[in-house]
Amino acid sequence: MATVWAGIDAGKRAHHCVVINQAGTILLSQKVENDETALLELIARVLDLADESNGRADGDVCWATDLNAGGAALLIALLAGHGQHLLYIPGRIVHHAAATYRGDGKTDAKDARIIADQARMRTDLQPVRGADQISVDLSLLTSRRTDLVYDRVRSINRLRATMLEYFPALERAFDYSKKAPLILLSRCQTAEGIRRIGLVRLTNWLKKHRCRNSAAMAQKAMEAADSQHTVLPAQSMGSALVARLAEQISALDAEIAEVDAQITDLFRQHADADVLLSMPGFGPILAATFLANIGGNLKAFDTVDRLACVAGLAPVPRDSGRISGNLHRPRRFNRRLLRTCYLAALSSLKNSPASRTFYDRKRAEGKSHKQALIALARRRINVIWAMLRDHTPYQEPIPATLQAA
Repeated sequence: MATVWAGIDAGKRAHHCVVINQAGTILLSQKVENDETALLELIARVLDLADESNGRADGDVCWATDLNAGGAALLIALLAGHGQHLLYIPGRIVHHAAATYRGDGKTDAKDARIIADQARMRTDLQPVRGADQISVDLSLLTSRRTDLVYDRVRSINRLRATMLEYFPALERAFDYSKKAPLILLSRCQTAEGIRRIGLVRLTNWLKKHRCRNSAAMAQKAMEAADSQHTVLPAQSMGSALVARLAEQISALDAEIAEVDAQITDLFRQHADADVLLSMPGFGPILAATFLANIGGNLKAFDTVDRLACVAGLAPVPRDSGRISGNLHRPRRFNRRLLRTCYLAALSSLKNSPASRTFYDRKRAEGKSHKQALIALARRRINVIWAMLRDHTPYQEPIPATLQAA
């Protein structure tokens, strides 16, 4: 059992550490820079306090922090190197727990005190466990990919909004998430420009730049240009911005493709890569994202139910009085892991008869599309758990009709 509890309110440049004993008395309250030398000095001082509190040189420290990555990464690595026990307390818990402590003010010292006290009293907190190197790298790459995808969607929306200001006919003519319309915009952004180049020259230019269905694209662009002869005030500046945005989106596409290649190559080096890829609905990107968000293995989860809870797939009851069976999604869960499981379940409907049968059954029971997919994702978590536990690839169940035959 721990002798003292050390709560750390982690920050980017500095942390605040509060150490308490079994009675909740504050033994240390100190701000420490996010620097290796300073953190090592803090660890040594807290270990000495544990020995003094225990009366001999075997005092144990239970550390707790409100961050499990980012600014706390150096601290976590140093504590792991010293064999220290570290708990993770989400910021939501600290925020709600603060209402039960004296005073309305919020300071780093108060938050660190709350973190230490919660670690002393609560039994539901999970330890911070390190992931393998491949999973750490995949976490960084998949996060970068997500940022790039968000930037791409935002740029496409801005491009379409800008085109509506001066050339709405061309805006509605194409899907600008595709490559070919972006190539078109790199050459022609206005009705006058399209009419000036002409149908034949535009078709040949699009074909030269390897645009699919270049003749049909050129025809649609000409029809859009012929439908508008009015020059709007935003055309001069808007056309320049559209050309720039089209170039930016093309660059984002190229970077996303490069990151996808890195993710795929790195993911295939993991020992469980083939096992996860055998599961219907999982391609290299979704499987790598799943692996990154579970830390590369199942050691961070005691049971499959715990994994489902972290993924937001295990509903929790909110019963009161005569109201029972009122199930809701948990408040604390990994949203990226939930999205990964949801998309994989959706994709599995195309090539997994077992998934399609389960989904159809849930729909027949009156579940909505989203509810049926979440139920399917929860069912698949059990299968994935067994596959990773036994390192066994997925095998599609034989339908009951075939078994009977």
